[in-house]
Amino acid sequence: MSSVRRYLAFVMPYWKQIVLTIFIGIIKFSLPLLIPLIIKYVIDDLLPGALPPGEKLNRLFWLMAGAFLIFTVVRVPVEYYRQYFAQWVSSRILYDIRNQLFVHLQRLSMRYYNNHKVGEVISRVINDVESTKSFIETGLMNLWLDLITILLTVGVMLYMNVPLTMAALLVFPLYGFSVKYFYKRLRELTKERSAALARLQGHLHERVNGISVVRSFALEGYEEKQFAKVNDHFLQKALAHTRWNACTFSAVNTVTDIAPLLVIGYAGYEVIQGGLTVGTMVAFYAYLERLYTPLRRLVNSSTTLTQSTASMDRMFEFLDEQYDITDRPGAVDLSVDPATGRIRGEIRFEDVWFRYREDGPYVLEGINLTIQPGETVAIVGMSGGGKSSLISLLPRFWDVTSGRITIDGVDIRDVKQQNLRSHIGMVLQDNILFSESARTNIMMGNPDATEAEMVAAAQAANAHDFICELPEGYETELGERGVKLSGGQKQRIAIARVFLRDPAILILDEATSALDLESERLIQESLARLSKGRTTIIVAHRLSTITHADKIVVMKEGRIVEMGRHEELLALEGVYHTLWHVQDFGTPAEEAAVNGA
Repeated sequence: MSSVRRYLAFVMPYWKQIVLTIFIGIIKFSLPLLIPLIIKYVIDDLLPGALPPGEKLNRLFWLMAGAFLIFTVVRVPVEYYRQYFAQWVSSRILYDIRNQLFVHLQRLSMRYYNNHKVGEVISRVINDVESTKSFIETGLMNLWLDLITILLTVGVMLYMNVPLTMAALLVFPLYGFSVKYFYKRLRELTKERSAALARLQGHLHERVNGISVVRSFALEGYEEKQFAKVNDHFLQKALAHTRWNACTFSAVNTVTDIAPLLVIGYAGYEVIQGGLTVGTMVAFYAYLERLYTPLRRLVNSSTTLTQSTASMDRMFEFLDEQYDITDRPGAVDLSVDPATGRIRGEIRFEDVWFRYREDGPYVLEGINLTIQPGETVAIVGMSGGGKSSLISLLPRFWDVTSGRITIDGVDIRDVKQQNLRSHIGMVLQDNILFSESARTNIMMGNPDATEAEMVAAAQAANAHDFICELPEGYETELGERGVKLSGGQKQRIAIARVFLRDPAILILDEATSALDLESERLIQESLARLSKGRTTIIVAHRLSTITHADKIVVMKEGRIVEMGRHEELLALEGVYHTLWHVQDFGTPAEEAAVNGA
């Protein structure tokens, strides 16, 4: 029940609207209770009475007129506002929950996303949250209305005939036992079904994103079999849930169907013996329907609430995921120069060791590196050398295992995350663009920027001209991950975004790899403008793009093995010299010809 208590924290701000909805609902459910009384009056008092037929018709007319007035003039607005307020309250509560979950998922560590499929995360935020809606409408509103309806019905029945009412209530203990027995297991099966659905959604999300790989390797048949396995897993969980649910309904509904038989038998006996009028018997049977209809709804509510509670458990399990990267108490902002509005940008890696898991191998070992303000440093080495791991530590996507990293002399773990990242701009090999417009994607660099600043950033990134040629210019939707643009165009949009941010520290991770020569030329021009006056870290495989760097750091197996300028490292004839020749740049004379070209 802890999940329910936690869920109520989201409900409490709307308790007034919930109480109002319940009050309106009481009026709605009370109105049908008049019908059996009308039937009893007509059968027992109006039909067999000694009144003249004309007077009987007159009374029947006024009785029906009053009933129609109540069931039209009163019932219509009552029904409307009950439905409206119930939906309004539930929609607002789910809105608040989804907002909190989105804030939470943005703060989760990279480790969490490395270990969980995107589709599973989406399932928690969308499917599980939506499944809790029935708790609001059923558990907080309809459940109470059905209970109140039962109490009102029982009250009227007791007023009419106490022994007959007792006969109608004989099966209630059996009903309570059935609910207690069946619904504990049903909750477990519901959680398993939800987990299987999340797994199915995660698998599908991955395959849709990787459809180009599936097609290029002609894996359609293989993937169909893999999907069938995951889909079958969900089917088995769904069928297990369905079987137990069916057992629950068959048992509980059988119990609730016994009561009318008891009442009919006992009431018939009393009528034959002259102890009960026919009108009372008919009215009593009508009240049985009013009694057991909400009781059956409570059975349905039990199933629905079980499913909702299982979804709550999964939702709060997600909310309870701990953040690996947090701001320390007393975390500060980096000091900026009032004249430039920027930090100095000095970076120091001091005996940095790092591994992704506590029991995993170290991917960085004893890194010591100083980067002066405004300096351009290139990091090179074979794949798996630790280059990307090193730069991911700077914006605190991960924290160092030991040692420390400082910016302008301040340990980055003592800096507020948001402030730290506001001073760092990143251009990656595969930059993420969103499906919104080109304008929106660029403005993500600085949402408060003016139109002129945004256009200037696009021009500096050599992106303005091609954006203007798009069907709707800056308002053109780019499609998911920028699918409507070429690789070079996507890179220039990403660079424009960083231009607009105007950071003091710039990280370029394979920013020009896998591009055609013309795109690379345009991007190199824009990157040269972007890196001017900034502390720049370049990760590159193509050594010809970093010969201008103030310092080149060569990494191998998580360690720095060489450091110096391009010419110095070639003269050492070590790892860098080997890498240079592996890329077929040849002798120093040939190298000069390459650079001259």
